[in-house]
Amino acid sequence: MIKIAWHPLYAHPLPEGHRFPMLKYELIPEQLLHEGTIEQSSLFSSEPVAEEIILLTHEEKYWQSLKNLTLSTKEQRRVGFPLNPKLVERELMITQGTIDGTEFAFENGIAFNVAGGTHHSGSNWGEGFCLLNDQAIAANFLLNKKLANRILIIDLDVHQGNGTAEIFKNDSRVFTFSMHGEKNFPFRKEISSLDVPLNDGVEDEEYLSLLEINLNIAFEGSKPEFVFYLAGVDVLSTDKLGKLSLSKAGCKERDKLVLQSCKIKNLPLQVSMGGGYSTDIKDIVDAHCNTYRLAFDLFT
Repeated sequence: MIKIAWHPLYAHPLPEGHRFPMLKYELIPEQLLHEGTIEQSSLFSSEPVAEEIILLTHEEKYWQSLKNLTLSTKEQRRVGFPLNPKLVERELMITQGTIDGTEFAFENGIAFNVAGGTHHSGSNWGEGFCLLNDQAIAANFLLNKKLANRILIIDLDVHQGNGTAEIFKNDSRVFTFSMHGEKNFPFRKEISSLDVPLNDGVEDEEYLSLLEINLNIAFEGSKPEFVFYLAGVDVLSTDKLGKLSLSKAGCKERDKLVLQSCKIKNLPLQVSMGGGYSTDIKDIVDAHCNTYRLAFDLFT
Protein backbone atom coordinates (compact mmCIF):
# COMPACT_ATOMS: atom_id res chain seq x y z
CA MET A 1 0.00 0.00 0.00
CA ILE A 2 1.23 3.49 -0.85
CA LYS A 3 1.50 5.54 2.34
CA ILE A 4 0.83 9.29 2.56
CA ALA A 5 1.89 11.56 5.42
CA TRP A 6 -0.89 13.91 6.50
CA HIS A 7 -2.31 15.54 9.63
CA PRO A 8 -5.09 18.12 10.15
CA LEU A 9 -2.42 20.47 11.53
CA TYR A 10 -1.01 20.76 8.00
CA ALA A 11 -3.83 23.22 7.18
CA HIS A 12 -2.53 25.91 9.53
CA PRO A 13 -4.78 28.99 9.93
CA LEU A 14 -3.40 32.17 8.37
CA PRO A 15 -4.56 35.81 8.43
CA GLU A 16 -7.44 36.54 6.06
CA GLY A 17 -6.21 37.38 2.58
CA HIS A 18 -2.86 35.59 2.95
CA ARG A 19 -1.71 34.38 -0.47
CA PHE A 20 -0.57 30.92 0.63
CA PRO A 21 -3.32 28.34 -0.15
CA MET A 22 -3.36 26.36 3.12
CA LEU A 23 -6.79 24.97 2.22
CA LYS A 24 -5.19 22.59 -0.30
CA TYR A 25 -3.86 20.46 2.56
CA GLU A 26 -7.44 19.66 3.54
CA LEU A 27 -8.76 19.30 0.01
CA ILE A 28 -6.11 16.95 -1.44
CA PRO A 29 -6.79 14.00 0.88
CA GLU A 30 -10.53 14.73 0.82
CA GLN A 31 -10.59 14.54 -2.98
CA LEU A 32 -8.45 11.39 -3.14
CA LEU A 33 -10.66 9.66 -0.58
CA HIS A 34 -13.86 10.84 -2.28
CA GLU A 35 -12.88 9.49 -5.69
CA GLY A 36 -11.54 6.22 -4.27
CA THR A 37 -7.93 6.72 -5.31
CA ILE A 38 -6.85 6.14 -1.71
CA GLU A 39 -8.31 4.58 1.42
CA GLN A 40 -8.20 6.06 4.91
CA SER A 41 -5.53 3.51 5.80
CA SER A 42 -3.23 5.07 3.19
CA LEU A 43 -2.87 8.14 5.41
CA PHE A 44 -0.49 8.27 8.35
CA SER A 45 0.59 10.96 10.81
CA SER A 46 4.02 11.43 12.33
CA GLU A 47 5.31 12.71 15.63
CA PRO A 48 7.42 15.90 15.57
CA VAL A 49 10.97 15.33 14.33
CA ALA A 50 13.69 15.11 16.98
CA GLU A 51 16.07 18.00 17.50
CA GLU A 52 19.19 15.92 16.87
CA ILE A 53 17.88 15.02 13.43
CA ILE A 54 17.20 18.66 12.57
CA LEU A 55 20.76 19.54 13.57
CA LEU A 56 22.18 17.17 10.97
CA THR A 57 21.01 19.78 8.44
CA HIS A 58 20.26 23.14 10.07
CA GLU A 59 22.59 25.25 12.18
CA GLU A 60 21.81 25.24 15.90
CA LYS A 61 21.53 29.04 16.20
CA TYR A 62 18.83 29.14 13.52
CA TRP A 63 16.97 26.16 14.99
CA GLN A 64 17.01 27.64 18.50
CA SER A 65 15.64 30.95 17.18
CA LEU A 66 12.88 29.09 15.37
CA LYS A 67 12.06 26.82 18.31
CA ASN A 68 12.00 29.70 20.79
CA LEU A 69 10.07 32.00 18.41
CA THR A 70 12.85 34.58 18.50
CA LEU A 71 13.40 35.05 14.77
CA SER A 72 13.82 38.75 14.02
CA THR A 73 11.08 40.70 12.27
CA LYS A 74 13.22 40.67 9.13
CA GLU A 75 13.67 36.88 9.34
CA GLN A 76 9.92 36.38 9.82
CA ARG A 77 9.18 38.55 6.79
CA ARG A 78 11.57 36.39 4.78
CA VAL A 79 9.65 33.28 5.88
CA GLY A 80 6.30 34.83 4.97
CA PHE A 81 4.26 33.29 7.81
CA PRO A 82 3.42 34.79 11.22
CA LEU A 83 5.53 32.76 13.66
CA ASN A 84 3.77 30.88 16.46
CA PRO A 85 4.14 27.53 18.30
CA LYS A 86 1.56 25.68 16.18
CA LEU A 87 3.33 26.69 12.97
CA VAL A 88 6.61 25.28 14.28
CA GLU A 89 4.88 22.10 15.47
CA ARG A 90 3.35 21.75 12.01
CA GLU A 91 6.78 22.02 10.39
CA LEU A 92 8.22 19.39 12.74
CA MET A 93 5.41 16.95 11.91
CA ILE A 94 5.76 17.54 8.16
CA THR A 95 9.49 16.91 8.37
CA GLN A 96 9.10 13.65 10.28
CA GLY A 97 6.39 12.67 7.80
CA THR A 98 8.95 12.92 5.01
CA ILE A 99 11.48 10.92 7.01
CA ASP A 100 8.90 8.23 7.80
CA GLY A 101 7.96 8.28 4.12
CA THR A 102 11.47 7.13 3.22
CA GLU A 103 10.89 3.90 5.16
CA PHE A 104 7.60 3.32 3.37
CA ALA A 105 9.29 4.08 0.04
CA PHE A 106 11.85 1.34 0.70
CA GLU A 107 8.95 -1.04 1.37
CA ASN A 108 6.51 0.00 -1.37
CA GLY A 109 8.57 1.82 -3.99
CA ILE A 110 7.02 5.22 -3.34
CA ALA A 111 5.60 7.34 -0.50
CA PHE A 112 4.07 10.80 -0.27
CA ASN A 113 3.80 13.79 2.00
CA VAL A 114 0.72 15.95 1.36
CA ALA A 115 2.84 18.94 2.41
CA GLY A 116 6.61 19.45 2.45
CA GLY A 117 8.90 20.40 -0.38
CA THR A 118 10.20 23.25 1.78
CA HIS A 119 13.22 23.80 -0.43
CA HIS A 120 13.85 27.51 0.24
CA SER A 121 15.02 26.80 3.79
CA GLY A 122 18.81 26.75 3.94
CA SER A 123 21.18 25.64 6.67
CA ASN A 124 20.66 28.84 8.66
CA TRP A 125 17.60 30.55 7.23
CA GLY A 126 13.91 30.19 6.45
CA GLU A 127 12.41 31.74 3.34
CA GLY A 128 9.45 31.64 0.98
CA PHE A 129 7.00 29.78 3.27
CA CYS A 130 9.75 27.30 4.25
CA LEU A 131 11.02 26.96 7.84
CA LEU A 132 12.81 23.59 7.81
CA ASN A 133 13.92 21.76 4.66
CA ASP A 134 12.03 18.46 4.97
CA GLN A 135 13.65 16.59 2.09
CA ALA A 136 17.16 17.80 2.95
CA ILE A 137 16.67 16.67 6.56
CA ALA A 138 15.34 13.31 5.37
CA ALA A 139 18.28 12.91 2.98
CA ASN A 140 20.77 13.58 5.78
CA PHE A 141 18.87 11.14 8.00
CA LEU A 142 19.31 8.39 5.38
CA LEU A 143 22.99 9.19 4.97
CA ASN A 144 23.60 9.32 8.72
CA LYS A 145 21.86 5.97 9.24
CA LYS A 146 23.72 4.52 6.22
CA LEU A 147 20.41 3.60 4.62
CA ALA A 148 21.59 5.19 1.36
CA ASN A 149 25.01 6.35 0.18
CA ARG A 150 23.97 8.32 -2.91
CA ILE A 151 20.80 10.41 -3.14
CA LEU A 152 19.13 12.36 -5.95
CA ILE A 153 16.77 15.25 -5.20
CA ILE A 154 14.60 16.17 -8.21
CA ASP A 155 13.10 19.62 -7.70
CA LEU A 156 10.50 20.59 -10.32
CA ASP A 157 8.85 23.40 -8.40
CA VAL A 158 8.89 26.54 -10.55
CA HIS A 159 11.17 28.23 -8.01
CA GLN A 160 14.78 27.13 -7.62
CA GLY A 161 15.53 24.88 -4.66
CA ASN A 162 18.05 27.36 -3.32
CA GLY A 163 18.02 26.09 0.26
CA THR A 164 18.55 22.50 -0.83
CA ALA A 165 21.40 23.53 -3.13
CA GLU A 166 23.10 25.48 -0.34
CA ILE A 167 22.77 22.67 2.21
CA PHE A 168 24.41 20.09 -0.07
CA LYS A 169 26.85 22.33 -1.95
CA ASN A 170 29.84 20.52 -0.42
CA ASP A 171 28.34 17.03 -0.19
CA SER A 172 28.92 14.91 -3.28
CA ARG A 173 26.67 12.16 -1.90
CA VAL A 174 23.58 14.25 -2.70
CA PHE A 175 22.90 15.33 -6.28
CA THR A 176 20.54 18.33 -6.46
CA PHE A 177 18.62 18.84 -9.72
CA SER A 178 16.48 21.96 -10.02
CA MET A 179 14.50 22.92 -13.13
CA HIS A 180 12.97 26.35 -12.53
CA GLY A 181 12.06 29.78 -13.85
CA GLU A 182 15.25 31.74 -14.49
CA LYS A 183 13.68 35.13 -13.75
CA ASN A 184 11.54 33.98 -10.84
CA PHE A 185 12.01 33.87 -7.09
CA PRO A 186 14.50 33.43 -5.45
CA PHE A 187 16.30 36.24 -7.22
CA ARG A 188 19.62 35.22 -5.68
CA LYS A 189 20.09 31.65 -6.89
CA GLU A 190 22.36 29.04 -5.34
CA ILE A 191 24.29 26.51 -7.43
CA SER A 192 22.72 23.04 -7.64
CA SER A 193 24.50 19.98 -8.98
CA LEU A 194 22.34 20.51 -12.08
CA ASP A 195 20.37 23.70 -12.71
CA VAL A 196 18.05 24.06 -15.70
CA PRO A 197 16.84 27.68 -15.83
CA LEU A 198 13.74 28.25 -17.95
CA ASN A 199 12.53 31.32 -19.82
CA ASP A 200 9.11 32.75 -18.96
CA GLY A 201 6.23 31.21 -20.87
CA VAL A 202 7.74 27.78 -21.54
CA GLU A 203 5.00 25.36 -22.68
CA ASP A 204 4.51 21.60 -22.44
CA GLU A 205 6.57 20.34 -25.39
CA GLU A 206 9.72 22.32 -24.63
CA TYR A 207 9.48 21.67 -20.90
CA LEU A 208 9.03 17.92 -21.25
CA SER A 209 11.82 17.65 -23.80
CA LEU A 210 14.24 19.47 -21.49
CA LEU A 211 13.11 17.41 -18.54
CA GLU A 212 13.66 14.09 -20.29
CA ILE A 213 17.18 15.08 -21.33
CA ASN A 214 18.16 16.42 -17.92
CA LEU A 215 16.56 13.61 -15.94
CA ASN A 216 18.88 11.25 -17.77
CA ILE A 217 21.84 13.49 -16.93
CA ALA A 218 20.80 13.61 -13.27
CA PHE A 219 20.39 9.85 -12.95
CA GLU A 220 23.65 9.19 -14.72
CA GLY A 221 25.50 11.82 -12.68
CA SER A 222 24.15 10.69 -9.31
CA LYS A 223 23.69 6.92 -9.65
CA PRO A 224 21.27 7.21 -6.73
CA GLU A 225 20.13 4.63 -4.22
CA PHE A 226 17.22 6.83 -3.15
CA VAL A 227 15.29 9.65 -4.87
CA PHE A 228 13.33 12.58 -3.48
CA TYR A 229 10.90 14.40 -5.78
CA LEU A 230 9.49 17.86 -5.19
CA ALA A 231 6.34 18.00 -7.34
CA GLY A 232 5.30 21.65 -7.24
CA VAL A 233 2.34 22.56 -9.44
CA ASP A 234 3.27 26.23 -9.75
CA VAL A 235 4.47 25.38 -13.28
CA LEU A 236 0.84 25.63 -14.46
CA SER A 237 -0.21 28.40 -16.84
CA THR A 238 -2.91 29.33 -14.30
CA ASP A 239 -0.39 29.96 -11.52
CA LYS A 240 -0.18 33.53 -10.20
CA LEU A 241 3.53 33.28 -9.35
CA GLY A 242 4.89 30.74 -11.83
CA LYS A 243 5.39 32.57 -15.17
CA LEU A 244 5.46 29.24 -17.06
CA SER A 245 2.69 27.94 -19.32
CA LEU A 246 2.25 24.22 -18.67
CA SER A 247 -1.18 22.67 -19.07
CA LYS A 248 -2.54 20.32 -16.45
CA ALA A 249 -1.89 17.45 -18.87
CA GLY A 250 1.70 18.62 -19.31
CA CYS A 251 2.18 18.77 -15.56
CA LYS A 252 0.85 15.22 -15.27
CA GLU A 253 3.21 14.05 -18.02
CA ARG A 254 6.08 15.68 -16.10
CA ASP A 255 5.17 13.59 -13.05
CA LYS A 256 4.90 10.48 -15.19
CA LEU A 257 8.45 10.94 -16.50
CA VAL A 258 9.82 11.11 -12.96
CA LEU A 259 7.72 8.33 -11.46
CA GLN A 260 8.25 5.93 -14.37
CA SER A 261 12.00 6.55 -14.35
CA CYS A 262 12.22 5.59 -10.69
CA LYS A 263 9.90 2.62 -11.15
CA ILE A 264 11.91 1.26 -14.09
CA LYS A 265 15.19 1.76 -12.22
CA ASN A 266 13.72 0.18 -9.06
CA LEU A 267 14.64 3.26 -7.02
CA PRO A 268 12.67 4.10 -3.85
CA LEU A 269 11.00 7.51 -4.19
CA GLN A 270 9.62 9.97 -1.64
CA VAL A 271 7.40 12.74 -3.01
CA SER A 272 6.65 16.07 -1.30
CA MET A 273 4.13 18.36 -2.96
CA GLY A 274 5.75 21.81 -3.06
CA GLY A 275 4.09 25.01 -4.29
CA GLY A 276 1.00 25.93 -6.26
CA TYR A 277 -0.67 29.33 -6.45
CA SER A 278 -3.34 29.18 -9.15
CA THR A 279 -6.26 31.57 -8.66
CA ASP A 280 -8.77 28.72 -8.56
CA ILE A 281 -7.76 26.27 -5.83
CA LYS A 282 -9.46 23.49 -7.84
CA ASP A 283 -6.61 23.74 -10.36
CA ILE A 284 -4.03 23.35 -7.58
CA VAL A 285 -5.77 20.39 -5.98
CA ASP A 286 -6.47 18.56 -9.25
CA ALA A 287 -2.88 18.92 -10.45
CA HIS A 288 -1.55 17.64 -7.12
CA CYS A 289 -4.07 14.77 -7.14
CA ASN A 290 -2.86 13.77 -10.60
CA THR A 291 0.52 12.93 -9.05
CA TYR A 292 -1.16 10.52 -6.63
CA ARG A 293 -3.37 9.04 -9.34
CA LEU A 294 -0.32 8.27 -11.45
CA ALA A 295 1.51 6.72 -8.52
CA PHE A 296 -1.40 4.42 -7.68
CA ASP A 297 -1.63 3.36 -11.34
CA LEU A 298 2.12 2.68 -11.57
CA PHE A 299 2.95 1.24 -8.16
CA THR A 300 -0.16 -0.74 -7.15
